[in-house]
Amino acid sequence: MVDMASWSVTATQFLNRVHSRLAARAGSATAFVSQPEPRATGQFARGRQLCAGNLMFAGYLAEAPGTSIWDIEVDDSAWQEEIHAFGWLDDLAAVGDAQARELAQNWLMGWIDRYGRGTGPGWVPELSGRRLIRWIHHALFLLRGMTPEQSTRFYRALAAQTRFLAKRRGAALPGLPRFEALTGLIYASLSLEGMGAYLDPARRALDLECTRQIDVAGGLPTRNPEELLEVFTLLTWARAALEEGDIEPGPAHLNAITRIAPSLRALRHADGGLARFHGGGRGAEGRLDQALAASGVRRRPVEGLAMGFARLAGGRSTVIIDAAAPPAGRASAEAHAATLGFELTSGRRPLIVSCGAGKVFGEEWRRAGRATPSHSTLCLDASSSSKLGARRRIGGIERELIVEAPADVPVELEQDASGWRFEGAHDGWKRSHGLTHARKLELTLDGRMLSGEDMLFALDAGDRKAFDRRIDKAGLSGIPYEIRFHLHPDVDAEIDMGGTAVSLALRSGEIWVFRTEPGADLSLESSVYLEKGRLRPRGAQQIVLSGRAIEYATRIRWSLGKAQDTAVAIRDLAQDEPDVTL
Repeated sequence: MVDMASWSVTATQFLNRVHSRLAARAGSATAFVSQPEPRATGQFARGRQLCAGNLMFAGYLAEAPGTSIWDIEVDDSAWQEEIHAFGWLDDLAAVGDAQARELAQNWLMGWIDRYGRGTGPGWVPELSGRRLIRWIHHALFLLRGMTPEQSTRFYRALAAQTRFLAKRRGAALPGLPRFEALTGLIYASLSLEGMGAYLDPARRALDLECTRQIDVAGGLPTRNPEELLEVFTLLTWARAALEEGDIEPGPAHLNAITRIAPSLRALRHADGGLARFHGGGRGAEGRLDQALAASGVRRRPVEGLAMGFARLAGGRSTVIIDAAAPPAGRASAEAHAATLGFELTSGRRPLIVSCGAGKVFGEEWRRAGRATPSHSTLCLDASSSSKLGARRRIGGIERELIVEAPADVPVELEQDASGWRFEGAHDGWKRSHGLTHARKLELTLDGRMLSGEDMLFALDAGDRKAFDRRIDKAGLSGIPYEIRFHLHPDVDAEIDMGGTAVSLALRSGEIWVFRTEPGADLSLESSVYLEKGRLRPRGAQQIVLSGRAIEYATRIRWSLGKAQDTAVAIRDLAQDEPDVTL
């Protein structure tokens, strides 16, 4: 029997190769008719590292001064994706001196020499889109000092990728990859001489993709906050490029920007970073504020849930809770079993976090980051609340989709004079253990106290029978549970008050105290913090409440509050550690 998924991937790869070669043999563009402003911003420090020969991508470090990036062999598709997307060009442009320009030009010409004829791993629609955007953004930086022969080759490569995208934009996966492909095509159609015929089809396709992928509340099917930010950024860039060319963006395009902005505001912590759920990180430094300012949308954060997340805000504190089932189908390729997990940030300092997405550190870390124990929520019997299926190819990459997830996730979110109250539940362990997990969180109006309550219930006769069978299998000792509170690496934690509390010191000088009622064992254990731009996971700690469910109802109460001598307003003068990547 033919494996249709495998056949589809093979056919897509074959057509990409055919059209990339055909596009490379066609004629050349000769000039820019317009050039969008360089809106992509890089990191100066990272650009300096590249100039020094310290190349770090996808969790790998190559110390290779004087070596072309294309001569470094790393057998990892994530490395290839990063270097072929040309994101490093943003960092070199941020440095902007003669050395950075020479290096950028050498690597650019190296790519054209090796891959400009339509070969290599970079000829897929989403990477071509990312690459075109950066080449056009930084065209003036790249062209300065080029020989006439080099600039001719540059224009020819731009034209080839534009023609390739015009043919293969629809082959990109729905969501961020397709937005990348379409935005790149719009940029090239507006900017390059002789490419204007591709503009209207690209505009219509982008409008259609906005209608399909952006829901009425401004969310994406993947429920990945960082991916939503990247899509939003691309849409604002495409709108600005169109308007600079006196062309009206499509109505669905404009409506998507208007809908997404309030959702992103609801997913932003007090420190300006995004909630880290479902494969997403905090977002590139300054990207969120820059995109929101560029959008011109001033609407306040959405009320209720934003893309399935609840936000509580009081004083200097924000709490963001995963209050919905994880994504389904192909959208779950990077999704996490994080239902009812939460994060807490106080001012500029993250306190309670998720471990994060570990894919830059390899397959084992990627799988570990997706499991329930990697989130600040309850884990029952060492099993995740959502289950992963067998590995299958998704867009040419092997991934596991979520095949079993909570079916019912009721939530209530209320605000009154005393603060915010969140109540939610999910049935992720109902079938296997007969238990429903319910969580209540209350944040005071001044943001100084978060009170929590976690409950496990066997709700009806069928649930009680399933629970009894599980108890019998466990030898009447009860079903083990752990409630985890992962701490940011910058938090100093110590067991206090004779083992009944944990003191948490932030670098701002704030002191928080975690307490729990009798009934669960309190411990402080090691944890990890998984973030992009690092060579290895950062060590951290986690508070763990553990016990056993032996009755049809189990209740665990806890609180996390600022110490009384912590000032209401605090001047956070402590310097952040530099972004050490090497």
